[in-house]
Amino acid sequence: MKLTRLSNKPILSPKKHHPWEAAAVFNCAAIYDNGLIHMIYRATDITSNGSQGKYINSLGYAVSSDGINFNRLDNPILTNDAPQELRGPEDPRVVKIDDTFYMMYTGYGGRFAGDYRICLATSKNLINWQRQGVMLDEANKDASLFPEKINGKYVMFHRRPPDIWISFSSDLKNWEDHTLVMRAKPDSDWENEKIGISGPPIKTPQGWFLIYHGVSKDKVYRQGAALLDLDDPKKVLARQTQPILEPELDWEINGYVPNVVFSCGQAVIGDDVYVYYGGADTAICVATLRMNEINFANERKL
Repeated sequence: MKLTRLSNKPILSPKKHHPWEAAAVFNCAAIYDNGLIHMIYRATDITSNGSQGKYINSLGYAVSSDGINFNRLDNPILTNDAPQELRGPEDPRVVKIDDTFYMMYTGYGGRFAGDYRICLATSKNLINWQRQGVMLDEANKDASLFPEKINGKYVMFHRRPPDIWISFSSDLKNWEDHTLVMRAKPDSDWENEKIGISGPPIKTPQGWFLIYHGVSKDKVYRQGAALLDLDDPKKVLARQTQPILEPELDWEINGYVPNVVFSCGQAVIGDDVYVYYGGADTAICVATLRMNEINFANERKL
């Protein structure tokens, strides 16, 4: 399996006349709802690698009818106006359960080492959000809810470095049964440093299809794919040995953080999966996969 880029150039770039997104737009959530693709993206005021000082994160909103051309709001929908988010919210992942949108994101405080926490906000319209606070009081990120309850419980992916973990909750407050799901692979040449989820898992007849990111020892970020059991997502059924997307274009290789393709979400429209990703922590593009291309037949079952 490989993702196919729909453009060789970014589809969303910084806007210099908007101070909050003047330097970089990247790492975005995406969801298809009511005939439109909605994107919630991370933006920074100055370089996203910290070379110009302490950048501030904000979350912006953009919408599209074709998946490539987006209109966006002039002002951010979430800013650094909460104690845990003094440096702003990062890396959102969005799901819809019943009539409510749930967005997990990283609240970056920046006050001390490890000052980042998994946070949750909810919305009815994807623009107006209500913060629900910190989900786990530990240095943790790369989190998302599953798009439905399993066995009556909410399910969350998160990362305890360098691996992907899962946990369960009845009330979105108390998280239990923390279980390691997937490990980084020391013998791999592309996911031997750490791994973390990309967007929320996608439900298919075969199982939960998970796109995740792998980081190599030389700090290259690539996208991989795995399949999890529908009824017991702690069980990994298969995992592709090769990445499905890696930095190849100039703007993915040469940006504020070089050699990065990083996704936080995808929109599923019929048989098409539109995967939105940040390149080099600078701009955003999209790549696709057909649902019938999700095939782990040649991969080793785990």
